[in-house]
Amino acid sequence: MIEALLLTSTRVLTFDGGRRLTNASGFFFARSERLFLVTSRHVLFDEPSGHEPDRIEIELHVEPGNLAVSAGFSIPLYRDGGPVWRQGLDRAGEVDVAVIGIDGAALPETTLYRAFTPENLLGPEGQPEVGSALLVVGFPLGFHDTLHHMPVARHAVIASSFGLRFQGEGYFLTDARTHRGTSGAPVVMRAPAGGALPADLPWMLLGIHSARLDVGTRDLELDEALGLNCAWYADILLTLTEG
Repeated sequence: MIEALLLTSTRVLTFDGGRRLTNASGFFFARSERLFLVTSRHVLFDEPSGHEPDRIEIELHVEPGNLAVSAGFSIPLYRDGGPVWRQGLDRAGEVDVAVIGIDGAALPETTLYRAFTPENLLGPEGQPEVGSALLVVGFPLGFHDTLHHMPVARHAVIASSFGLRFQGEGYFLTDARTHRGTSGAPVVMRAPAGGALPADLPWMLLGIHSARLDVGTRDLELDEALGLNCAWYADILLTLTEG
């Protein structure tokens, strides 16, 4: 039995033509019978670093009885001269989250995956406390179970007041050991027992991991990195998947 949480995440590879660029993480989100891939916006386009891939490839399980069998699914990032992804804006500026619609009919019929839904988002009655335990499920430095093509989960805790926009931005902080390649990973918290979520996916989707947070004045020789990270609030997905 494979835990459904691990089937929500997929490795994201970026390409410029035939040239492979970077590794990242992403996950599936379904709404009203529509399927989306969610990742960080900077995975798809990052002007400051000159990162401009023209397509991505995600890895899919295509034989439910044998997880060692996988297939790459290529997604062009531009159509008719414009980007295919949706990204968000709020009063502080750009939100580092992007979604791409996936034609479910184009996936192999035997594709094995799980998707979060709006029901997995935190309701108004929920208010996790600082220090609450989280998981970040992704592909740090591209590392994963290369035989079964499965992500790994890193332990984290909420490090800032959940519900407040840290420094006025649309994210909260997590305390976790993360690496490049984790961008776009889901940040989840186990749901209370007895809730309405599916028994095999009792996880609340709180955020989308974006990047490590550091202090510009840190002495690189004397001071360790903070070990803090930005996770954009997952409710942005309700806006990005409308219509």
